Amino acid sequence: MRPVRSLFATLLLLPVLAQAYDRITGEPFASRSEVIAQNGMAATSQPLATQVALDVLKRGGNAIDAAIAANAMLGLVEPTGCGIGGDLFAIVWDAKTSKLYGLNASGRSPRSLTLKYFKDKGMTKIPAHGPLPVSVPGAVDGWFELHQKFGSLPMTDILSPAIGYAKQGFPVSELIAYYMAKSAPTLGQFPGFKETYMPNGRTPRKGEVFKNPDLAATYEKIATGGRDAFYRGDIARVIAAYMKEQGGFLSYDDLAAHKSEWVEPVSTNYRGYDVWELPPNGQGIAALQILNILEGFDIPGMGFGSADYIHTFVEAKKLAFEDRAKYYADPAFNQIPVDWLISKEYAAKRRQLIESGKAAKRYDAGKYQGDTIYMTVADKDGNMVSLIQSNYRGMGSGMTPTGLGFVLQDRGEMFSLQEEHFNVYAPGKRPFHTIIPAFVTRHGQPWLSFGVMGGGTQPQMHAQIIINLIDFGMNLQEAGDAPRILHSGSSEPTDEKMTDGGYVSLESGIDYKVRRTLMEKGHTLTDEVGSFGGYQAIMRDPQTGVYYGASESRKDGQAAGY
Repeated sequence: MRPVRSLFATLLLLPVLAQAYDRITGEPFASRSEVIAQNGMAATSQPLATQVALDVLKRGGNAIDAAIAANAMLGLVEPTGCGIGGDLFAIVWDAKTSKLYGLNASGRSPRSLTLKYFKDKGMTKIPAHGPLPVSVPGAVDGWFELHQKFGSLPMTDILSPAIGYAKQGFPVSELIAYYMAKSAPTLGQFPGFKETYMPNGRTPRKGEVFKNPDLAATYEKIATGGRDAFYRGDIARVIAAYMKEQGGFLSYDDLAAHKSEWVEPVSTNYRGYDVWELPPNGQGIAALQILNILEGFDIPGMGFGSADYIHTFVEAKKLAFEDRAKYYADPAFNQIPVDWLISKEYAAKRRQLIESGKAAKRYDAGKYQGDTIYMTVADKDGNMVSLIQSNYRGMGSGMTPTGLGFVLQDRGEMFSLQEEHFNVYAPGKRPFHTIIPAFVTRHGQPWLSFGVMGGGTQPQMHAQIIINLIDFGMNLQEAGDAPRILHSGSSEPTDEKMTDGGYVSLESGIDYKVRRTLMEKGHTLTDEVGSFGGYQAIMRDPQTGVYYGASESRKDGQAAGY
């Protein structure tokens, strides 16, 4: 009888196979070759969503139309990572204006819920599930903001593929089936979840056809009624009534008052490449801070996978995350020193704190004076979209409004309850956000649209992808498949403080001697498998306009073009 290897054991083995492949062929490892196409490209975390995006492009839609269609599809086929109960962020390269645009479509906390409520209950942390962490879902408004500014096809056409799949059903893919089953024991206790996601008394298994007629009906209302159907119509009333029944605070008025915000992306130049992120309330600038610190080191000379490189990277991450814990929050409630945090001058000062032979147990933030899906789409005209969308904690809060077919997010868990904190809870405030899209330009032209899912993993992996491409000369697929470094245990915007240096997780493929050297420097290594992220990327050749696509080997995803 053939032994059965678990999915995760197989995934962990990939970097080991990489080294074997390296030794045999002399070529850098990738799970497959890059996808190359001229007329359009899509990379998402689920193949059916990628195909929907390509179908929209082939019907004459642009990258923005295709991105919305794919995101709606992912809300159906990958509810473990996203859905219209969550928030959305996007960076768009518009070929007509040759400019980047940033969209913050994250929702705000209920206006009737106060900090005093948590204090009176004796709470020191907002719970992860149930009604209290629910904030306004911003994704649908984000779709319509993107569509109004850049879209070309009618929204009825854009949402039609997801509606059809929701009605007719789709076979659930392997990793998503695993995460749905993992979510069921916790979220199944909340009204509406079992009815939506456990129609046979359990979540669907790999390959089983799953239908979500309630979500199909909700999408149809949105397609014909616009964003107001969600925020001011029957959908909003159902959400508000459900939340009230569950003892929650999210109200019809909270939904009706919601609006997204167009923001200017911010950047740093890393060895001739301009790396772009969105400003807080997200954590994107942490990637820029890490890169700024590392730019002062000879990273190529250290070598990929070396103890010196991993040590230096981890220490730079620790430094950036101290500032993340202190300063990253809703800019409507705080004056956040973004320009200072991502400046080269500040990075030079922080860089001096890193000791080459010793891992720091703690750092202080600088003193200023004064579960998620990621997807990207590109079209024949040169438009490119970097989009990320999430419910947080996989499937979200568990709050599943009656008959709507989706779960509301639990992003409000990310608030601090410390009164002097930048990220302290307040009514009508956007919580600290982990989901971040990224973009890279070179000489003012689009070069790379990419992202990596996974909570606090994201800025670390954004920096590692850039370093793999620029410093280590990997191609787009290799840059995502290469073994990753994950540091956990840093100080957090939710009040946790690092005092022990945290711990480092390394994917298999990093040499044992390197691990031993890292321990000698004072790093704590763990065999615990963390969230190493989920990568999707599209690169554009500025000379020919040809697109290169890559998708995460650790997920169910696919990159495809035509």
